[in-house]
Amino acid sequence: MDRVSELARTKAAVIFTKSSCCMCHSINTLFYDLGASPAVYELDREARGREMEWALQRLGCNPTVPAVFIGGKFVGSAKDVLGAHLNGSLRDMLIEAKAIWF
Repeated sequence: MDRVSELARTKAAVIFTKSSCCMCHSINTLFYDLGASPAVYELDREARGREMEWALQRLGCNPTVPAVFIGGKFVGSAKDVLGAHLNGSLRDMLIEAKAIWF
């Protein structure tokens, strides 16, 4: 859990993904389209990826990817992020965390 928490604070926006996950790709694309450059950690390519996946499960991530953190805080999975995007709060969170500027 410490490793996930530490990585979640490295940048304003952090996404834990897997290289084969289509929803992960969609969330990454959404962030780039909004002007953010998130830190992306592909758990299936990380040396300690399995350990990080277990930590994400303990945080309540189900499914474990994509797991999105903004400003060091856990936002949720794809459905949470898409819901925030649709209601306009995702952009506000990214601005507040200084992941994008307006």
